[in-house]
Amino acid sequence: MAEVLSLIYLYVSFCSIIWGKAASEYDTKEPGAKSSGHVVIGGMFPLHSHVEKNNSSFAPQPHKCFGISIRTMQNLLTMINAVDVMNKSPLLTDLNITLGYRIQDSCRDVSTGLRGTADFIEQANCWTGPASPTCDQPVVAVLGASFSEMSIFVARQLGLDMIPQISYSSTAVILSDKDRFPSFLRTVPNDRHQTTAMVRLIKLMDWNWVGMVITDGDYGRSALEHFAAEAAENGICIAFKSIIPQTGTEEFLHSATREVVQTIFQHPKAQVIVSFSKEDQMKNIYQEMRNEILRKGQSMESMKRVWLASDSWSTAGYVKGNLSLEDIGHVVGINFKTGNMSSYNAYLDKLEVTGNAMNNTFLEELFTLINDSDSSRNTELASEVVKTLKENINPATVFSVELAVAACAHAIASLCRNRDCKTPGNLQPWEVLEALRMHEFDSEGKKYTFDDQGDINQGYDVTLWRSIDGKIDIQSVVAEYNPQIENITLKSSDFAARFLDLQKIVSRCSNSCMPGEFMKTSEGHHTCCYECINCTENYYSNDTDMDLCLSCDKNIEWAPQGSSTCFAKTVTYFMWHDPFAMALLAFSALGILLVLMVSALFFHKRDSPVVRAAGGPLSQVILYSLVVSFISAVLFVGQPVVLQCKARQVLFGISFTVCVSCILVKSLKILLAFQLNTDMQGALRKGYHSYLIILACVAVQVIICVCWLVLKSPYIEIIQEPQTLLEDCHEGSYLAFGVMLGYIALLAFVCFVCAFVGRKLPQRYNEAKFITFSMLLYLTSWVIFIPIYVTASGVYLPAVEMVVILISNYGIISCHFLPKCYIIIFRSNQNTCSAFREKLYQYNVKCTDSFSVTGSSVSEKELSGKQNVTRPSYLTDEDYVKPPEKKSYANRDTFKVSYRSKDDKFIAQNTTYRRRRSL
Repeated sequence: MAEVLSLIYLYVSFCSIIWGKAASEYDTKEPGAKSSGHVVIGGMFPLHSHVEKNNSSFAPQPHKCFGISIRTMQNLLTMINAVDVMNKSPLLTDLNITLGYRIQDSCRDVSTGLRGTADFIEQANCWTGPASPTCDQPVVAVLGASFSEMSIFVARQLGLDMIPQISYSSTAVILSDKDRFPSFLRTVPNDRHQTTAMVRLIKLMDWNWVGMVITDGDYGRSALEHFAAEAAENGICIAFKSIIPQTGTEEFLHSATREVVQTIFQHPKAQVIVSFSKEDQMKNIYQEMRNEILRKGQSMESMKRVWLASDSWSTAGYVKGNLSLEDIGHVVGINFKTGNMSSYNAYLDKLEVTGNAMNNTFLEELFTLINDSDSSRNTELASEVVKTLKENINPATVFSVELAVAACAHAIASLCRNRDCKTPGNLQPWEVLEALRMHEFDSEGKKYTFDDQGDINQGYDVTLWRSIDGKIDIQSVVAEYNPQIENITLKSSDFAARFLDLQKIVSRCSNSCMPGEFMKTSEGHHTCCYECINCTENYYSNDTDMDLCLSCDKNIEWAPQGSSTCFAKTVTYFMWHDPFAMALLAFSALGILLVLMVSALFFHKRDSPVVRAAGGPLSQVILYSLVVSFISAVLFVGQPVVLQCKARQVLFGISFTVCVSCILVKSLKILLAFQLNTDMQGALRKGYHSYLIILACVAVQVIICVCWLVLKSPYIEIIQEPQTLLEDCHEGSYLAFGVMLGYIALLAFVCFVCAFVGRKLPQRYNEAKFITFSMLLYLTSWVIFIPIYVTASGVYLPAVEMVVILISNYGIISCHFLPKCYIIIFRSNQNTCSAFREKLYQYNVKCTDSFSVTGSSVSEKELSGKQNVTRPSYLTDEDYVKPPEKKSYANRDTFKVSYRSKDDKFIAQNTTYRRRRSL
């Protein structure tokens, strides 16, 4: 092995003498790497980082290239190895043809790149005219360039002759325009997909306030344009946009870098930086950030950011310089898909063994570079070169280059099956272009094809840089982006799970608005800079950072202020378990029980004077109508049903009409018996039929209720309240409801008037005071009820009417029946005929002031013998109350005698007896 390395060293030394200053300068007119073959494909790689431009001469001259790039050397070696692999594959060996290559260095300079492109075109056109002995094999396709800015210029020039160009890393969206770049193809997706992947990643991590650093040129500005548009659609704001120039003096570039760094530090809330920059530019940014922190005496902690790296530098671990990964923060890379690296690794191993530069001046220069940097290890030069190459390997780019070579090989093979491709000029570049666009090809057992835009879109790998033993691992894939569904899928690994820890990093202009709040953006500010406002009532937000609160369905839902969800409105009504309802039901039950007890007592004492005076059978009618009235009050409680709504008012109206009608009959009988004059008694006596009067009064109410139910009956109404749905019975027609109550009020008023007129009658026969008070209580309660019922609303509205009904019922019981029950139970001595006669006599004595008094005396016999004395026909002899025998009527011209009717409760009218005066 030592002997082999010695030979390599002698070979490199010899090459260095021949090439002279190969390490520092290179004339791009001469190809740096080439290999003959029946069909030649070209390659253009940025093997040097810059050129020296001498503007002192007006004569055209090539530029000298400086700074060979080890990373881009990988691309050149990959192409060489891929060509060698294809030449050994059955695809070409069966046709007995080989591929050659001719590689140019663009030196990252457009002018240099165009000179190399001119060389390709010259070789392609050399065989179109008369053959020249100086013509090399024509170039039928070109691989490259690396950067989009270079590819745009090269594509325009190659497109003139329709020479296919296949780039392995140029991603500018503009290159997909086939009208302007008809011969351009690429084995990677365009930046539209990359920016979409970045936006999806930012959205996944819940960031919305990011900075952006781009390189000046078509690549950076195109990425900025598409990223900004995609970000705006997804609610992501760009805090700042910094553009780094590519060309200029060293002082100018340093000033621009420092300005970018200051902009980054001026936006501390933008903890995520999206970078579409080049490798060297990012290295300068990191170094300048470190210097800025040292100048200000700040902690290195303030430098940390999440760097979202585009494909242009996502695999360039060396950009950190002398900083650690912990210093710069987290680097999330968007990388192209990778393939099988075994073939390329085998090629590097072979290179290490042979140390053969294989007619490759660039590799020779690299050998010399490594040798100059470590002269003490000359014998290990080849191993050192291969070690350096392996440390800077980029699997994604290797795979893209291999894919491009495979595409060319399959296209050429498809054309050479039917023609002689060994003769120069028989295979035209435009034919190869057509074959590339029209046919699919396979690589490593997988099928590929260029789409309508000339791209092969396989998606991206998302990588997260990590430090292992002080070295940067840039190949840790944590997620994949699928361009077909535009979705990021996380890998199932422990390290991928750590990737989600980045969600803890906050990169927002404003804190997230919690559910129940919405974002209010101030005019003239970014939409990502806002204040959080609580949602108003009946509106909600169920996610963070919502622009507007959503409206609840107010028919069935509600939401309090600042709510994150809608709540179903509770269906409410005057429920059975409500304490107020339970109290009213207890009063109703007590009322029914009381009425039944009074009815039983009155039935038991039905022949007693008190019961007969209270109306006899009519009292039972009143009592049972009150039972129905109490039952109607119960119907105001519970969830309404249609039958309940229709029955409750009708039951009360008819039952209470029966009650008031009976009381009205009693009132009329009092006046008929005691107050009306003799002339009117006869006429009224003929028209007085108590039960007919009751039936007539009730019939009118029945007609009112039937018309109400037929024309516009009550129904169930659902009332929308802020938090509830109130189920209630709507009366259907308030006019009919008012007529029903008004009719009862009219009867009650007539009772009140009749009772008021007869208020001075004997106490045992006179119920006028009780009738007056009960009717006054009824009218007062219902007069109060009407304005409350009209203006009030809510679950307790039925309770208002229920209370009024109970007041009316208890008023009747208390005024008409309880006093009589008291006499029957506790004053039984007053419940006798003699007691009633005594009270009637006392009433007559009390009324003596109304008699005409004379000096004559009259005996009881004379009084009783008068033939002109009349009494009501319905009064018997037993009802006649004689005055005490000791009383003298000698001095009275007239006197009155009272009668009591057996079959009526009412007091009959006084009958006047007049004595003839003696002459």
